[in-house]
Amino acid sequence: MKLRTATLAVSAVLFVVLVALAAALAAGGPTRPKPMLSISDPFKDVDFSALAAPAQYAARDGAQLTYRRYPPAAGLPSRGSVVLVHGSSANSQSMHPLAQRFAQAGFTAYALDMRGHGASGPRGDIAYIGQLDDDLEDFVSTVQPAGPKTLVGFSSGGGFALRVAGGARQALFDNYLFMAPYTNRRAPTFRPDAGGWVSVGVPRVIALTLLNRFGITAFNHLPVLAFAINDAPRAELTPTYSYALATSFQPDEDYQRDIREIHKPAAVLAGQDDEVFVAARFAQVFADAGRPDIPVTLVPGTGHIMLTVSPAARAAAVQAVERLDGFAGK
Repeated sequence: MKLRTATLAVSAVLFVVLVALAAALAAGGPTRPKPMLSISDPFKDVDFSALAAPAQYAARDGAQLTYRRYPPAAGLPSRGSVVLVHGSSANSQSMHPLAQRFAQAGFTAYALDMRGHGASGPRGDIAYIGQLDDDLEDFVSTVQPAGPKTLVGFSSGGGFALRVAGGARQALFDNYLFMAPYTNRRAPTFRPDAGGWVSVGVPRVIALTLLNRFGITAFNHLPVLAFAINDAPRAELTPTYSYALATSFQPDEDYQRDIREIHKPAAVLAGQDDEVFVAARFAQVFADAGRPDIPVTLVPGTGHIMLTVSPAARAAAVQAVERLDGFAGK
């Protein structure tokens, strides 16, 4: 009798858990936030007339992924290359001002459409967690950017660059520049909902995280993030991220381990007036992870997107890479 009672109790608990998981998966997704003008407005004054033509490379699964190449300005000797990774919801076009500035300084700049963005596959989803890492390795092996090579990531792209810099593939690049990088929701730099930029489907994230711990990945295509983008069709933005894409386009959950495991020259650049992250605490993030040696530079009077647009911020990015190249190989 006692065994039967215990069995019924366990069955009841499992039933409740399964119902809760099903409800979280079905109805626990993100809501669409109100458009955040400070993210979209800075691009209104950007001249895209010299936008580099899209090119493609083949990833290991046969997919054709898009990037743009900006050669060094005429007459300048090559000073190496920078590979630019855009922020959340964006694509290679958003890196155009920064790519131009690097080209003007003598670098070959490559701006990527990360898989799930722009012209690189269906927007908002990828096939599996870690596919972006594979894609980056395929890009480097196929396109073979000239050295010294720097991976420059902005916002979520900065978090992805941090993931690479602290991971098994860090030797792909000679150095790393993290521009206003997303680190973790528990980090001191985090603002609730990223200052209004993103809505997180917390119940769905929790449910999917639990399922993934048991090796169940069939639902990783469900959206868990929604971004505060406007409806301008020409922007070609990605409105939502699936669990697989969101998990891949950021540092590992143990972001401090990623920071500690960086063995290449690295630096952080952020706008002093960043409205998405608490820029004044970036130094604390890296110090708390045991890496106070990674320099953090704040650009005065600069917001989140303006870090990639304003002349002062773009000049600071070039200077940061020049300093990193001075350390590369030593």
